[in-house]
Order: sequence, then structure tokens, then C-alpha cells
Amino acid sequence: MILDDVHRGITKHKKARRVGRGLGSGRGKTAARGHKGAGSRAGYSYRLGFEGGQVPLARRVAKRGFSNNFFTAQYVIVNLATLEEAFESGAVVDAESLRAAGILKGQNDQIKILANGNLTKKLTVKASRFSAAAEEKITKAGGKVEKIGD
Repeated sequence: MILDDVHRGITKHKKARRVGRGLGSGRGKTAARGHKGAGSRAGYSYRLGFEGGQVPLARRVAKRGFSNNFFTAQYVIVNLATLEEAFESGAVVDAESLRAAGILKGQNDQIKILANGNLTKKLTVKASRFSAAAEEKITKAGGKVEKIGD
């Protein structure tokens, strides 16, 4: 590469596109303005946000609203495998004991016990919800299921 051709092909002042200079130019005839209508006339300008008569985005989007998401219950999922690791046989598993064991963190409304893993220990489990399989496994291991809340 020769050092004097670094800027070859780069123009400081790009020439303006000349519209309306015949069909062969690619921008002839209607000069990229289309046929008829206000946009084809001289002096036409549209206001900011105008979408050609369609209801503008600023009007389509809700300005305020309400969501029930704030009021939905936040469930913490706890698996049987976690209970098997964290608790001794005969223990009572509730929100306080789960928090003490470091399983529950932060603000939670309700606890749901799922059947992932095996349970061999006899536990008394107090939670908001249980999956059917989890309930079955807990009782099969000799433990008790207590539903709280709801």
C-alpha cells in the first residue's frame, strides 16, 4: 500500500442527490415524492408524530393503568431433596425453620413443596401448597403434611 492513496475515494464534500432530472437518473418523474397528495406538493411538512392519519403511537399506548401484579402471591419453591439435606428426622419444617436453614431469603408470601428428590426422614411439613406427589412422598416417609394459609 502506498501512503498517498489512503484517502482515495473519500470526498470531503459529497454532492447532493439531484432529483427530478429525467427517468434515467432513477429519481426522475415524481422525484421520489410519489403520486399526488400533500407530500408531493411544495411546502408540505407534517407535524412530529404524524402517521398519515393512523392513530399515532402516542395515543395508542396507555398513559396510566393498573396491574394486579403487585397483589399476586410470591411462591417459593422448595424441593424434597432440599428438605432431606437440611433437616433431621422428626423436625418441623415451616417458614421460620426454612429461613434459619438459609433456604428462604427475602420477602416471600407462600411456600410450595415439590416432589423433586427422595425423602427418607420423618418430617412435619407446614406450607401453603404441596404437589400431589410431594404430599404422597412425605406421608410415605412417615411424616405429616399441614397446609397453612389460603
